[in-house]
Amino acid sequence: MPDRTPSPADIRRWRQYLADERAEAAVYRDLAKKRDGEEREILLAVAEAEGRHEQHWLALLGPDAGSPRRPSTRNRILGLLARRFGSVFVLALAQSAESRSPYATDTDATRTMAADEQIHEEVVRGLATRGRTRLSGSFRPAVFGANDGLVSNLSLVMGIAASGVASQVVLLSGIFGLLAGALSMGAGEFVSVRSQRELLDASRPTKVTLSAASSLDLENNELLLVYLARGMSREAAEHRVAERMGQYSCDCDPSLSLNPERFEGEASHETLGTAWGAAISSFCFFACGALIPILPFVFGMIGGWALALACVLVGIVLLGTGAVVGLLSGTSPLTRALRQLAIGFGAAAATYLLGLLAGSVLGG
Repeated sequence: MPDRTPSPADIRRWRQYLADERAEAAVYRDLAKKRDGEEREILLAVAEAEGRHEQHWLALLGPDAGSPRRPSTRNRILGLLARRFGSVFVLALAQSAESRSPYATDTDATRTMAADEQIHEEVVRGLATRGRTRLSGSFRPAVFGANDGLVSNLSLVMGIAASGVASQVVLLSGIFGLLAGALSMGAGEFVSVRSQRELLDASRPTKVTLSAASSLDLENNELLLVYLARGMSREAAEHRVAERMGQYSCDCDPSLSLNPERFEGEASHETLGTAWGAAISSFCFFACGALIPILPFVFGMIGGWALALACVLVGIVLLGTGAVVGLLSGTSPLTRALRQLAIGFGAAAATYLLGLLAGSVLGG
């Protein structure tokens, strides 16, 4: 308890903390409703911890608690999203919110509460990472495809238009740029993912150790070399050999035993996604991104107004995709959005200047 009489500013701050703690606990309970098993238990445990923080502020406020205040705008938005979706995006937002806890510098919050918030950030980060891993197989080609379509076709349109050709030529160039780029992206993703899967498959152990173990020479047992080559420690390898040779009827040290055998590459397969899925995602998202810069020309606009509108449309989408990447990576959406915008417009400006130069040379 504080050793001073709380000021009106203290009471306002404590009441805001109380409202935010209640909102955060509700967010975690809503997220838990959309999950089961271990993830559900984890989220409910975090909600319970937020409830303990709520009791701390209630004890400080006493009769000054008054009627419930509205949570912060961030927590109201987070609560709305948690009730409606409960996806990895919500977890990423919750992770960001936990990282901004003011308790570490507020003397009215206990050290335990500040430590709780730090731990909550890591807990939510772990849960969000599971979702990111499941999403990454299709998300990577989708985001890269859309951004490549936006930037490459905007750059193409800007460069062609700056050279002084007719608007019909600009539109035709943009359409063929869309088709060529989408096909190239789809083919490239297919080859990339298929090749990576083939490399993983080539590295995956076979089950020969199970079938051949009973026939090996006990005095010159080369099974040990197999496990050492896979990167196991000698102690773990010797334990595994003894198991395979039937010398142990049970696992005396479960930490040294892996039953059934599972190669690390199996998890990587899930992260990669399928080759066809990656190819189709890349094709579709590149095409959608590449369509945006030519929309003004499709609807009959010409000249500088068409280029200006194309830049505005592309800028909006670049800001959106950058913000989404920021949310999923647990970093600032604004920073990532502005970075995407700067990169995209930088490329477009460079090709526009080259188009002006080409137009002046050819025109001269």
